[in-house]
Amino acid sequence: MKIWKSGVAVTAALASLTLAACSSSTPEVTQVTGGDGAAELAGTVTYWHAYSADSPEVATLEGTIIPAFEKLHPGVTVKDVPIPYDELHQKLITAAAGEQLPDLVRADIGWVPELANLGVLDPLSTSMPDFQTYADQVYPGTLATNLWKGTYYGLPLDTNTRVLLYNASFFEQADIAIPTTVDELMAAGPALKEASAYAFADNGAGGWNMLPWIWSAGGDITDTDVTVATGYLNSAESVQGIQNLVDMYNAGYMPDIILGDSGGLQTSDGLATDKYATILDGPWMYPIFAGQYPDFTVSASQVPAGAGGSVSVVGGEDIVMTKSSSNKDAAMEFMRYLLSEEAQLAMAEVGQMPVLSDLGPQLTSINAYYAQFVEQLQTAKPRPPTPAWSQIDSIMQDAIRSAFRGDKTVQEALDEAASQADALLAEFN
Repeated sequence: MKIWKSGVAVTAALASLTLAACSSSTPEVTQVTGGDGAAELAGTVTYWHAYSADSPEVATLEGTIIPAFEKLHPGVTVKDVPIPYDELHQKLITAAAGEQLPDLVRADIGWVPELANLGVLDPLSTSMPDFQTYADQVYPGTLATNLWKGTYYGLPLDTNTRVLLYNASFFEQADIAIPTTVDELMAAGPALKEASAYAFADNGAGGWNMLPWIWSAGGDITDTDVTVATGYLNSAESVQGIQNLVDMYNAGYMPDIILGDSGGLQTSDGLATDKYATILDGPWMYPIFAGQYPDFTVSASQVPAGAGGSVSVVGGEDIVMTKSSSNKDAAMEFMRYLLSEEAQLAMAEVGQMPVLSDLGPQLTSINAYYAQFVEQLQTAKPRPPTPAWSQIDSIMQDAIRSAFRGDKTVQEALDEAASQADALLAEFN
């Protein structure tokens, strides 16, 4: 799954989760979400998003969430504009150049630094009086996706992460425990290979795929200020995180799809058809498995831990306000409502994982499989927040695949990738 498209891929796949809560009835209004005078707001708030028009998400937004907000604020009209994900980014860039942006945008987490760098986003951490109140309620990893040069330009709206999904039958057949560490996963390789299964499979070598292994090994991509990659991406810890996978691949415990070969069996198909013992993937896989492989029961646990613990990668979307908004007070109030418990839980019913950390225990009553993802989000990290990330991501994938092919050592590959990343990062610092 493409890393910056993770949130939209989630919404599309989880559309099959239509539940009773996505009806058009308006939920009970519990309170005015803003401060004094919030109920006196008026005017129109324009909201661009990429929720799928064919999914229950748009129905929930338009039939439940917006009516509930407008009931709280009778003078405000929210005009939501669904835009296909593949078009939304370009539309935002074009609109920014022509100063024709909406009030609010549900932005992929990878776009926030880029839009902030263009100077089109309102700096919420300085302009929103109660920003910290909301920042304190969300998962730290999701909040960090809004940070650019020391300022937060948005708030997290929905989230996801990857955990270890596994085919329990292989571990039962081999009489071995489900691996909780990288060492245990590697040690399980021979027995799983004897059972005609690959121990682990993934179909990419970019950040979405490799960051959990790098972070769990104690490595990183850049310094905390996102100014330099050398000494981080190519550190001994980062190298070890990738080396573990290369060693598994060379031993025949991973399939060739890590190299991007189009002829290989995809991870979900391989897991469900008794070819792969484990994969890393997200909550969107449960309805996919239920629809495509109804006789298969997928199991889940945390990302195998290394010296750095069990650390996965954050996906999802943020809510941002544009500088050009002509109705910032009302727009800010709608942002607050989108982060209310009732709005977050309404979207959880149709597959969008809430960002409010206190709601974690309630999610299992909606979908039991959320439990492992809620736990993993406690330590999950965001990709480095920089406009250069898409280029760095591509550089990483090419470099890491060269190590899998044996063209370079892992150290050589990451040394070169770090040097190229330094040049890109320097353009924005």
